[in-house]
Amino acid sequence: MNVSIRQDAIVRSLRRNGTSTIASLAEDVGVSRRTILRDISALRDQGFVIYSEPGPGGGVQLDPQSVQTTPRLSVSEVFALLISVASMRAAGNLPFSTLANAGLAKIERALPADKLRDLRRFLDCLFVGELSPDVDTTNIAEMDADLLPVFEQGFLKQQKISFTYRDANGVRTTRRVEPQAMLILPPLWYLVAWDPAREGFRHFRMDRISEPTCMEDETFRKRHVPFDDHISPLKNLSRYSGKSD
Repeated sequence: MNVSIRQDAIVRSLRRNGTSTIASLAEDVGVSRRTILRDISALRDQGFVIYSEPGPGGGVQLDPQSVQTTPRLSVSEVFALLISVASMRAAGNLPFSTLANAGLAKIERALPADKLRDLRRFLDCLFVGELSPDVDTTNIAEMDADLLPVFEQGFLKQQKISFTYRDANGVRTTRRVEPQAMLILPPLWYLVAWDPAREGFRHFRMDRISEPTCMEDETFRKRHVPFDDHISPLKNLSRYSGKSD
């Protein structure tokens, strides 16, 4: 259970039960007392009002009127928002772009320094271009929701990723690759990766990828991807600068 999900579970438990003990919360969530105490401290920093009473019969209690006042978005969640906006802009279909840019800038300014650093590294891996009119787009499938979290770990920690890939003929293979870039050619999205088994770069349509996982014990080096001239980094195309003022 990651930190965000665990802290959400603590808040739900306190809202449901009123008062709870640290030991009870630790048992419910499946972590140590020390971890629960750290989570409660973090929740208070986010704006939740949590009272504590020491001693026998004491415990912790969440103010029922308490709400979260600071955003708690993961890098992949913010990245999903950014690439959605970038995709719409690249397709020439982004209404209210000024408001969208302003909203994204506010989200970025609210991110902790470490998440902001990771976000900018993630954005450096994103490229946008135009799809050739000869490409068939009649069979686009829904993308696996697990892709972005796995890509986040793979790109930022430079870990190989493994997945099942279904080609244009429906043939499924297991691939183990080094993720180097994400390419948006509206309406198609691609993972650009170095394939050690084939000793070359490969473009994998993201709607054909399933069962993605990171190979935490297998790292790789960053490579230069030789894109065509019509492909540009997101940061060169977007009016959203990715800088906080």
